[in-house]
Amino acid sequence: MGQWKWWVVVVLVVVGRGRGIEGYPEEDLVRGLPGQPKVGFRQYAGYVDVDEKAGRSLFYYFAEADGDPDMKPLTLWLNGGPGCSSIGGGAFTELGPFYPTGDGRGLRINKKSWNKVSNLLFVESPAGVGWSYSNTTSDYTCGDASTANDMHRFLLRWYDKFPELKSRDLFLTGESYAGHYIPQLADVLLTHNEKSTGFKFKIKGVAIGNPLLKLDRDVPATYEFFWSHGMISDEIGLTIMNKCDFEDYVFNSPHNVTTSCNDAIADANQVVGDYINNYDVILDVCYPAIVEQELRLRKYATKISVGVDVCMTYERRFYFNLPEVQQALHANRTNLPYSWSMCSEVLNYSNTDGNINILPLLKRIVNNKIPVWIFSGDQDSVVPLLGSRTLVRELAHDLKFGVTVPYGAWFHKGQVGGWVTEYGKLLTFSTVRGAAHMVPYAQPDRALRLFRSFVNGKRLPNATDPSLD
Repeated sequence: MGQWKWWVVVVLVVVGRGRGIEGYPEEDLVRGLPGQPKVGFRQYAGYVDVDEKAGRSLFYYFAEADGDPDMKPLTLWLNGGPGCSSIGGGAFTELGPFYPTGDGRGLRINKKSWNKVSNLLFVESPAGVGWSYSNTTSDYTCGDASTANDMHRFLLRWYDKFPELKSRDLFLTGESYAGHYIPQLADVLLTHNEKSTGFKFKIKGVAIGNPLLKLDRDVPATYEFFWSHGMISDEIGLTIMNKCDFEDYVFNSPHNVTTSCNDAIADANQVVGDYINNYDVILDVCYPAIVEQELRLRKYATKISVGVDVCMTYERRFYFNLPEVQQALHANRTNLPYSWSMCSEVLNYSNTDGNINILPLLKRIVNNKIPVWIFSGDQDSVVPLLGSRTLVRELAHDLKFGVTVPYGAWFHKGQVGGWVTEYGKLLTFSTVRGAAHMVPYAQPDRALRLFRSFVNGKRLPNATDPSLD
């Protein structure tokens, strides 16, 4: 699509609403972004040092709720990868208050932003992602444990910047490899709460979209999806199902993978080909989405060829590399020797942490009386609903939870929004009809409805009654 020919800077001065900005960092206030429409809520962006000795610091973007922010909770969103930007993804392409304009000249308002319901916090994590950095090169060799510990330190110090938010309900959300990030962070925060005699995190819910949870179920689900959607033949599909033993699957050294299994998988990948976007199989390869954010996830799953979004990726990357944009966001304060990119080009993330079974962590979260919602866009073949639904049922069985909401349709604006089931009172699995790997981008209206129900502690409506919307 080429680069932008010009840009427009709109300076927006956000005026306080009478309560002042006590406890909010004036130096992090975003006063306007190039091409930004006028809005009535405040934005903040900047750095939080998580290790001064190593020179390690994480970059954040915070958008207040659009309307009564003092009365609404705080939601943290993390994108996956591992190593992809929550700001380029969640904040500016999925559920944040703005989208890049189609012509690449600025921003447009996301009318279905999740800041209609909650204050939103996005963090580029770990260091080496986006504008987050370390002065110690070895920090870029990292994994799930170090990422969770750094996010723990980040949140404690971010609350020092925003002390008014310490007492707010906290919701932990994300997608894809955030199926690792979010439960492991919650695990660390719960340990903090157990040990702390002072401040405790007010975790009120965990929600993750199309999450990588357990490889030996998520990997075969991809090929089941291909077969069930007519993307591979019966012969190939049956060979994979009968010849491939995915039990205790480990990416780097998969167990019991025979030659016939490998051949069938290779055949499946060839048949699917390079002209299908595996993150949204019903759309063409070139379309405005954020496929790039998740490219690294495939190495934990299937090694399938992924169609790369060539429509928006370059425009967004160009936008975030404008000096004026970085200055407005208080970003890139150390003049990094590389440009901003959606997924890190310097990170050396663990090749084995993707093998971790996340279900025991989800069990601990639920046992702490914290609701867990797993939601799946039904057009995603990379982490399909077929695996996630089975894993949620397995978790419910382990927890000895019975079905409290039988599997059935939920509705939004008189149409089926997806299908949902609930176990006990704390575990929910939901699909989002017509959504892809990045649910809030593909189906923003239905995703907002799901998020509103989650935050408000209400079940998704099982009737077409418009009063429920």
